[in-house]
Amino acid sequence: MLSIAGSDSGGGAGIQADLKAFAACGVHGMTALTAITAQNTVGVTHVHQVPPETIVAQVRAVSSDIGVDAVKIGMLGTAATVEAVAVALDELPSGTPIVLDPVMVAESGAELLAPSARAALIELLLPRATVATPNLPEARALLAVRRGEEPGAEPGADDPDIATLLRAVHALGPRYVVVTGGHREQAIDVFFDGDVVVEIAGQRYPDGAAHGSGCTHSSVLAARLAWGDAPLEAARRAKQLASDAVRDGLAELGAGAGPVDVLGIARRRSDVPKNAPNQC
Repeated sequence: MLSIAGSDSGGGAGIQADLKAFAACGVHGMTALTAITAQNTVGVTHVHQVPPETIVAQVRAVSSDIGVDAVKIGMLGTAATVEAVAVALDELPSGTPIVLDPVMVAESGAELLAPSARAALIELLLPRATVATPNLPEARALLAVRRGEEPGAEPGADDPDIATLLRAVHALGPRYVVVTGGHREQAIDVFFDGDVVVEIAGQRYPDGAAHGSGCTHSSVLAARLAWGDAPLEAARRAKQLASDAVRDGLAELGAGAGPVDVLGIARRRSDVPKNAPNQC
């Protein structure tokens, strides 16, 4: 499993969240870093973009030796990075499942995809995606770019309903679309295969911790595709594991939004007697 994404120094989202999700799904995780962020639970204070040639080299190194069963794409940042990822994907075997999480804004509100990169994402990567997994604001933003509207514009009276939005994102090229439910009134993911809209119900956990939930969802989905699940079943599994990870999230960490816990770290700590030897 390969994650092409940015690093989160706080360990809650990005590459770090992806590797935890891969481990939880029983797959070996590999990485191609697109950006190094300085961030914690409160916010992002600095972003360093990885040179495009280094991104391509990372993908080439792991694919030529270990092989890639599926790809998850997360934070990209700039148009140059989007272009580099497109070049790297061209070197993978045809038919490799690709899950694209169009990361635009961090949980803290920091912008993680430049407005100038959004058109490149639509042109170069969405048509290659097996599954695209935007949240509701990201789906609206993608549609706004296609319409030629200003980035960051608030939804208007003519904002499309979810079924129309799904079809609009699907028309941008991915084979399947999942609009995740974290930003919806009810925590319901919606799956679209080009013909049928399927709701994937879930619970909302206001006392949980959600930082990294989108990364976890898309990584689980990609891992399940690597295992051979059909896209809808993979989306159902991703919904369940991401939801559980929010429920069990480490809300006590830091002063801001705590990270999800897909590996059951809190449960493992509580189950181990204080005088027990270290089992790690």
